Amino acid sequence: MLLQRTSTIAFQYRFIRSVLRFPSWSQTHNLSAHAGRSGIHIFKQRKINISGVVTLVLEFPKLGFELTLNSQAFSIGNFSVAWYGIIIAIGFLLALWYGLSRSKQYGINPDKMIDVVIGGIIGGIIGARLYYVLFSWADYKDDLLSIFKIWNGGLAIYGGIIGAVLVGGLICKWRKVKFSAMLDVAGLGFLIGQGIGRWGNFVNIEAYGSNTDLPWGMWSEKIVNDYYNGSLTISDSITFDPYSPVHPCFLYESLWCILGFVLIHFLWTKRRKFDGEIFLGYLAWYGAGRLFIEGLRTDSLMIGSTRLRVSQVLAGLLVLASVIMIIVIRSRIRRSGDPEYLLPYVKTEAWQEEMRIMEEEARLYKERKERKKAGLPPEETENEYEVLENSAESEEKSDAESEEIEDITVDEDDVTADTNGICEAETDQDSQQPEDSQTEEKQTSAQCTEEITEEQEDVGEDH
Repeated sequence: MLLQRTSTIAFQYRFIRSVLRFPSWSQTHNLSAHAGRSGIHIFKQRKINISGVVTLVLEFPKLGFELTLNSQAFSIGNFSVAWYGIIIAIGFLLALWYGLSRSKQYGINPDKMIDVVIGGIIGGIIGARLYYVLFSWADYKDDLLSIFKIWNGGLAIYGGIIGAVLVGGLICKWRKVKFSAMLDVAGLGFLIGQGIGRWGNFVNIEAYGSNTDLPWGMWSEKIVNDYYNGSLTISDSITFDPYSPVHPCFLYESLWCILGFVLIHFLWTKRRKFDGEIFLGYLAWYGAGRLFIEGLRTDSLMIGSTRLRVSQVLAGLLVLASVIMIIVIRSRIRRSGDPEYLLPYVKTEAWQEEMRIMEEEARLYKERKERKKAGLPPEETENEYEVLENSAESEEKSDAESEEIEDITVDEDDVTADTNGICEAETDQDSQQPEDSQTEEKQTSAQCTEEITEEQEDVGEDH
């Protein structure tokens, strides 16, 4: 037993040491020594096999260390789970948690938000794939079925944003969610998801840039393999050496997104003047960073046969449009002089009423849960949720009925006054008659009283 335990510890030690190695300067590889070799040959030579799992080496020559990366996290039978998928899932879950925790601060029902998010995910995946295929049509036109093989890669973040916004907008309309307020929450969620998700590119050794002499420049034999396979789109103005360190563009974008989230969350959210302003700020911030970072990358999508990068052009347009819209809308709010002009939904009376209904629903749910836990039969109530949803409408009807009753009372008073006037006039005329006509006077008075009663009843029936 002791021998088995010792061998297990030794294996774990060897495994950890092989996954994360910090060699001395003398052990760091001389990259120029690889210059005369074939990229395919080098790539195969540098593969490391640990317990049957193929891994790749990523080196940081000027920092003096290297990492052994395995894109596969674990396997269940023949099904493999990649680190890329796990990292993307972590980013999504954190973004969802943030959105749900902040939903009420933007005037959004958390339950309805989940429906919008589910639709946004589906639209985002479809949009990201279609966007990539559209600008890489030459790679798919001869094999249309490969369009559906998204597990082989080929997703574009801008396409994902467009798809998520379009489908999410339709779900917002269906679930009666304020779309512009939902965009504000989504913008901050995108920054979280992108900031974390870019580390999936690190594990796959992708989304890197051109050569650099900076201390954090990285190198891998996968870069050499990509170069010789023709999968890199290198600008004619750039001299690229596959054997020299390159920019870690994934790191730049990750840090840029995280910084943007911190600044917008802490410095802008409480100062927003209208719903949708935070989302416009996200587009401007992310676009500004992408405009610069995309110019360094070697795997960009191009517009046709031109040397224009799709993401760079789109980023520039989004920055310009977003900044102009923020300035124009804020100036309109300032000139209007109306404190309720384009007021965020969370500050309106409609949201306060919706909050009251949600709180009442939560109270009823808690009561039913406690009664069920205590073994008590549920209380017989008529459609509690419908009653709550129609409460505002019922209050309006009650107010209208009260106004009608007041009108009826006023009309009855007018009729009584008019009739009394007539009766008094007739009585005055009768008083001028001889005293022996008292019997006729009494009959006239009784007749007037009957007429007043009948006219009051007629007014009540008309209303």
